[in-house]
Amino acid sequence: MREEEIEKLRGVVRDCVSKHLYSSAIFFADKVAALTNDPADVYMQAQALFLGRHYRRAFHLLNASQIVLRDLRFRYLAAKCLEELKEWDQCLSMLGEAKVDDDGNVYDKKDSNVMYLDKDGEDREINISSAICFLRGKAYEALENRAQARQWYKAAIKADPLCYEALECLIENHMLTCEEETSLLSSLEFGTEDGWLSSFYSCLIKKYDKENVVEAKFRELEKESYDSNHASPSFTHSLRNNTDLVTCKAEYYHQCGEYQKCFELTSILLEKDPFHLKCTLVHLAAAMELGHSNELYLMACNLVKDYPQKALSWFAVGCYYYCIKKYDQSRRFFQQSYES
Repeated sequence: MREEEIEKLRGVVRDCVSKHLYSSAIFFADKVAALTNDPADVYMQAQALFLGRHYRRAFHLLNASQIVLRDLRFRYLAAKCLEELKEWDQCLSMLGEAKVDDDGNVYDKKDSNVMYLDKDGEDREINISSAICFLRGKAYEALENRAQARQWYKAAIKADPLCYEALECLIENHMLTCEEETSLLSSLEFGTEDGWLSSFYSCLIKKYDKENVVEAKFRELEKESYDSNHASPSFTHSLRNNTDLVTCKAEYYHQCGEYQKCFELTSILLEKDPFHLKCTLVHLAAAMELGHSNELYLMACNLVKDYPQKALSWFAVGCYYYCIKKYDQSRRFFQQSYES
């Protein structure tokens, strides 16, 4: 088969993946890999298997290749397979030995000669080392080693500030003090085009700062910014109505005790995006503080119907019973939420 014909098959695989036709992607990727035996095509086959939830087969394919310990992409995808299989010790072993200090600085001399076969394309990418640090953090958290998980999450966000998931884990799991959050943010090296991201992260972590400081950060993100790449001033961009920013602002109002402002913001946002679960949590907390039992009842019913396995659903039920002063039932559902 000629090279141009093989390239067309690669295009078919990419198209199948984009259309979520994973069985088709696996079928054609297998043929391309058999024809070329090229590491990039083997990786494409493993990626298709992973997306099709064939984790054990994908891991076997990657582990059987001679390149798995020399190419970070292969190693990372193999470790992701082990993550899905909940084999956490093997996952850490696949990622390799490395040490990290309390500030998130990584010391790893064994990987100094590994390759990273970067993809062709112009898209901006998250540093592979950051993704590996993040996966290490998840593995340690699953193994209930909270201290190591915290250090590796810090290492992930320091390796690449675009690795938002690492910061999210640190914040949502309350792994850092206010001082540590501020220190971590100041240590991040943002690109020149990422000023908005620095401001956004500041809003996420500095909700306990002085009111004028936090409000100034929100205003900075909400104002329209002129895009100098266009000659017309009509090309402007703003995060004013972004759901994550509105949720962050609502959380700030809740922490300030301004429950009515918080409730009004979350009500508007949930009309626009009724399945935004972070906003839903803040909305429930504000509704409980304001004694809106009818709203809590409706929210609880919908959440239990749509997300019966999520802790948030049973937390909503507990909020409702707390609001109507049935504390025994409330305690029972809060306990169920904790155990979910």
